[in-house]
Amino acid sequence: MLDRIASLFADIAPAVDYWSVRLVDERAESIEVRDDVVEPPSDERSTGAMVTIVDGGGVGYAATGDLTASGLAEAARRARDWARAAAPVRLFDSRLHPRTGAQASYRTPVARPWHSIPFGDRLSMVREACRGLDRGEHIVDRQAAMAWYGVDTLLVSSLGAHIAQQIELVHPSLVAVANEGSITQVRSHGGHNCLRQGGLEQIDAIGLASHAERVGEEALMLLAAEPCPSGTTDLLLLPGQMILQVHESIGHPIELDRILGDERNYAGTTFVTIDMFGTYQYGSELLNVTFDPTRAEEASSYGFDDDGTPAHREHLIRDGILVRPLGGATSQARAGIDGVACARASGWDRPPVDRMANVNVEPGRSTLAELIGSIERGVLMDTNRSWSIDQRRDKFQFGCEVGRLIVDGEVGPLVRNSGYRGRSATFWRSLAGVGDASLVEVLGPTNCGKGEPNQAIHTGHASPPCLFRAVEVFGGE
Repeated sequence: MLDRIASLFADIAPAVDYWSVRLVDERAESIEVRDDVVEPPSDERSTGAMVTIVDGGGVGYAATGDLTASGLAEAARRARDWARAAAPVRLFDSRLHPRTGAQASYRTPVARPWHSIPFGDRLSMVREACRGLDRGEHIVDRQAAMAWYGVDTLLVSSLGAHIAQQIELVHPSLVAVANEGSITQVRSHGGHNCLRQGGLEQIDAIGLASHAERVGEEALMLLAAEPCPSGTTDLLLLPGQMILQVHESIGHPIELDRILGDERNYAGTTFVTIDMFGTYQYGSELLNVTFDPTRAEEASSYGFDDDGTPAHREHLIRDGILVRPLGGATSQARAGIDGVACARASGWDRPPVDRMANVNVEPGRSTLAELIGSIERGVLMDTNRSWSIDQRRDKFQFGCEVGRLIVDGEVGPLVRNSGYRGRSATFWRSLAGVGDASLVEVLGPTNCGKGEPNQAIHTGHASPPCLFRAVEVFGGE
């Protein structure tokens, strides 16, 4: 279908300096059971085109869901008009806009397709998980869910580009809410931080019903737990929290368009400046962070970004030194600095902007026992439940679902309402231990927001547990 539409556009394309069309066909299905009641399942589909025109010194965009010849011609006319209108007030020389003639394809490896088993069997999996969350009368809300996303894209251009990509993602979720008197606690597994590429084999790997009893039991245990103590202490973050820490205090601050000022009206600026790359000590020498769109099961793996730039693994931070920003071809040309293939759009009705894709903390050499054993007094925390960060992506405060005290190298009891705060500009320099490759977990937030008009998009993050020294932690009711 997308090839047919692309051929249709090529026949009516205007005579301009350069044009491209990005066609997107998105499907989404979800199943949810709440308190053993099946919620209405969803089955959605959205198909459309984004036309980009470079002409007369400007760049213009126009999106359409009308994929007839007349609808595509009208979108091309509007994009050309915008390009000409933008030329006198352009932010950058249109000759810097990326152009591609690549011909290639990419497809998510899938071992067990979502549709390989009947809907009733998938529903039974979710029902079983929801039942497993029921650990007694103090569990007041139980939710289990699975979702699947299929995204086919085709980018064609006046230079002969033909880049076809087929992405499939799955998303399991468990939530248990416990209450006793004035105390309410939430424990989850998967959810909005656990998206992966692949099929049902990834649901098996992440787990659904197999984690239900643990999630319910931990929600109950948190009711009886003492509040997290406050003070400056060591902090051991498990991967379920590390992904949010990486996302907010590394990913967003080093987005190149944000550094150039593009996001300041909407989502703020950043403490990072262009002259920091190559010299700035972002973290301790244990910190190595990569942009890696090649890890097949991670949520934001792809062969080419939405501008048609081929995607490769690159270090963003090497041995603690900031070496490369998250910036696509346009931002790289504007800033005069190398970036990565990360121009991404949330759908067919948005143009690509600089976005996180797979941003990963590379493993170190420590076992979990060694990390814990090196702590005299500290707190282990996992799974984000709240976050706040200032408009420069510097000062942050995060709350976690679960905490555990560590005393003299031994893990102690659960504590509730655990949280910590710090500054992106200094926090990573306190990194004192990084878990080994066997401890890495591949996760992925589903709802990163950015841009005007807003674009909500998924990202991927992989990380081992990490140990930080002298962090301000807090608790409370």
